[in-house]
Amino acid sequence: MSETQSGDALVSFRGVQKSYDGESLIVKHLDLDIRRGEFLTLLGPSGSGKTTCLMMLAGFETPSHGEIWLDGKLLNRVPPHKRDIGMVFQNYALFPHMTVGENLAYPLKLRKLSASEIAERVKKALGMVRLDALAHRYPGQLSGGQQQRVALARALVFEPKLVLMDEPLGALDKQLREHMQLEIKHIHERLGVTVVYVTHDQSEALTMSDRVAVFKDGIIQQIDTPNALYETPSNAFVASFIGENNRLDGEVVSVDGTLCEVRLANGVVVRAERAGAEAARPTAMSIRPERVRLGLLAAPCETRLSAQLIEQIYLGDHVRLRLALGPAQGFMVKVPIGDVDTAWQAGQTLDVGWMVKDLRALAPQDA
Repeated sequence: MSETQSGDALVSFRGVQKSYDGESLIVKHLDLDIRRGEFLTLLGPSGSGKTTCLMMLAGFETPSHGEIWLDGKLLNRVPPHKRDIGMVFQNYALFPHMTVGENLAYPLKLRKLSASEIAERVKKALGMVRLDALAHRYPGQLSGGQQQRVALARALVFEPKLVLMDEPLGALDKQLREHMQLEIKHIHERLGVTVVYVTHDQSEALTMSDRVAVFKDGIIQQIDTPNALYETPSNAFVASFIGENNRLDGEVVSVDGTLCEVRLANGVVVRAERAGAEAARPTAMSIRPERVRLGLLAAPCETRLSAQLIEQIYLGDHVRLRLALGPAQGFMVKVPIGDVDTAWQAGQTLDVGWMVKDLRALAPQDA
């Protein structure tokens, strides 16, 4: 293991930058350790640098600056086919003239394995994705979900240390996509292989990952467990990008340890958890829609305000209510269907409440 790489890291990016024109940086000084056996998702909007990082790790792009290490080996000048990395793409990238079995055998033949070993590994990989009966079919005879399973099996069949997945479920419909998310997660848990997964779908990232790195403008804003990203976002961008979020802007009027008081634009002062906000400075506060209570349920809350109900949106197991809370016209509240008061009507003024710990005062980065 190189000293450049920390003990439990399989992959290390060290001071990596990427520019296509020599001026603007798509990736800005990336330092990142990917732990052995973890499922790490690179998440961010289009153009944030996440796919470029994956392509540099795969060898399809070269860093403009810095080093990438894999298991103690410097990768910068190693061609893609010699990195021993499995890849799964959105468009499957299967060979149409080869059967499913032949597609899976192809990377094993390149590695000059014996015919018996190839047959055994292909059989095992097909069983893993539950396609045992389809070995002799061609990709064109398979559904999109089956093709994606074949692509996944082909990436795993030669038992690589690392598998990279670039928006692999983007072409599938919602139900199949959700099913495949769990399937990939369970395969990862069984095999213990290291997976780096790129998506712009935050619910997919939360469902599948051990850790998520949130990218914006070529910089990782926060890297954490899904739970920590959702419950304790480090800035306003992460709060808005991960899950649903209500943002309340104001100015910090006092600080008391881990708490602070913030004056909203309408003059109301509220207390919040201090999470990056500074005294006498603007702050963007974050609260999740499911942490807000309405009507009679707001009575025991530490913070209570009044808001006007603008509309209700019925979603089966819960109702989303849009409220005007001071200057915030799009303040959303999520109410389980059993807690909805049938008397609530648009235009009505409702009590709104929450606990202080659920309102986080963040540094006001543009979100």
